[in-house]
Amino acid sequence: MGEWAFLGSLLDAVQLQSPLVGRLWLVVMLIFRILVLATVGGAVFEDEQEEFVCNTLQPGCRQTCYDRAFPVSHYRFWLFHILLLSAPPVLFVIYSMHQAGKGAGGAGAACPPPGALRRCYLLSVALRLLAELAFLGGQARLYGFRVAPHFACAAPPCPHTVDCFVSRPTEKTVFVLFYFAVGLLSALLSVAELGHLLWKGRAHEGPPKLRPGPPPAYGPAPPARDRDGEGGSGRSQGSPATARPDLTI
Repeated sequence: MGEWAFLGSLLDAVQLQSPLVGRLWLVVMLIFRILVLATVGGAVFEDEQEEFVCNTLQPGCRQTCYDRAFPVSHYRFWLFHILLLSAPPVLFVIYSMHQAGKGAGGAGAACPPPGALRRCYLLSVALRLLAELAFLGGQARLYGFRVAPHFACAAPPCPHTVDCFVSRPTEKTVFVLFYFAVGLLSALLSVAELGHLLWKGRAHEGPPKLRPGPPPAYGPAPPARDRDGEGGSGRSQGSPATARPDLTI
């Protein structure tokens, strides 16, 4: 449980930068995935290879049939799933802590703007959602939604088609369905959080502001200013020729 506590402490730091939907995803991740897999998942799937029985004594046949039935162990597949899902938020926490340390290191250190941190967090949520969808598709393709109690195998070195049997198929089916439902809930929370962040980012930007342009060329010319100050009387007053061009000859 030590490695799970370390991962949980890292994920707990994510809630400081997460909105409410992100904290709900964190609760689902810590309780319905890490805690359930650490306490129940190991007991359900720890004897899957030892209790995989085939009606043959041919050396290597049972191991080959088990590899055909389960290319990747359920338990190891879900462990890798949790580690990959935890990577984007943990990397974001490390990045934000690094930037905060640089900002507190001295007056000359530049602190990243809130928009940069928001974009990094948005990227982490998007990567998390892609990983979630990829693993849901992989689980449905590798295992389906039911653990069959019987598996027929004809791969070499089996001399003929042998019958193999899985231990506790109903209990494993319930656990597979539960974990798939938790994955769907986590994906929905990630989609909701992604939409919330995009909407909040647009609300902070607001409507575009119009920049003041140059004065029109046909407008009245501004009055001439005294360039020499109050004491310059020779340049402050214009000559009659320049003041009244209609009087010139």
